[in-house]
Parts: sequence; structure tokens; C-alpha cells
Amino acid sequence: MEYKVIRSNIKNIYIQVKDGEVIVKAPKKVSEKYIKEVVEKKEKWIKKKLEEDEQIRLEKTCEKPITKQEAIELKQIVLESTNKYGKSVGEFPNKVTIKNMKYAWGSCTGKRNIAINMKLARMKKEIIEYVVLHEICHLKHMDHSKDFWELVEQNMKDYKKYRKELKKCHT
Repeated sequence: MEYKVIRSNIKNIYIQVKDGEVIVKAPKKVSEKYIKEVVEKKEKWIKKKLEEDEQIRLEKTCEKPITKQEAIELKQIVLESTNKYGKSVGEFPNKVTIKNMKYAWGSCTGKRNIAINMKLARMKKEIIEYVVLHEICHLKHMDHSKDFWELVEQNMKDYKKYRKELKKCHT
């Protein structure tokens, strides 16, 4: 486990998790070996705090308003991904819109129109690509059948990782 040590004139060792980083505050005279032992002993607690910290950071990211530049970048990624995955799946939507959605990251209608949630602008490119691929696969399979998920996986082997990240951040 990685951690940063800050030494100062204190009596005890303190462990803090902040912005995804583990910080160990320790007295100046304590050995590195002892610090390592303390960290190892508290490893379960540290991992729990890191998970809580990540969840809080994800929620804050999702709540911030989208800037014009982020919206432009999202549109570019959505258009590139629609073209890329449309070709590989062999299906293209009639229309793609980007809008604020309260209950989904993306949607696909029976009229072959795809909508992508504006909130994705704050997400990693791979997550945006996953949502676009997901909706394009619905053009071939309008359900979440085995065939649908196989098509998703054929086009993005590690899609489960991005799907899991999306579930952590509410629409």
C-alpha cells in the first residue's frame, strides 16, 4: 500500500485519507519499520476509508455544472464513438442527442434514436464510449439479453469495469 509520511513534532502516529491519498503523520524519531507496521495493522480501515473517499469524490464530480468546453468535448467523443461502434456493430442511429437526463446514462428508442446524458461530460472517455456502445448495441438487440451483452463484450472486452464505475455515480 502506498502512503506519504509527514514527520513533525507530535507524539503519536495519525493516518488520514484525503483525495485518494493515504497520509501518515508521524513523530520525527519513529522508524520507517514501525510506521510500516502501523500501516499494515490498519490496512483494512485504510481500504475502507479509501473506498468512502472515492465515493465522495465521484458524487462531487457528478454534481458540478458542466462547462461549455466539457460539453464540446463530450459531443466530439460521442460522435467519434458513434462512428467507430456503428461500423463495428453494423448499426447506425438515425439521430444522436446529448441532453440532461435524470434516470439514465443513455437511451435508445424504437425509432433508432440515441440520447446520451450530458452528465457524462465529467466522466472518463472510456466510460462515455461504453455508454455509446451500449446504446448502439440496442439498435441490434432492444433488450439486455445474452446476445446483447455478448455484442457489447465483442466490442469492448473490459466494459464491466466502466459499467461498475457508472453505477457508483448516480444519474
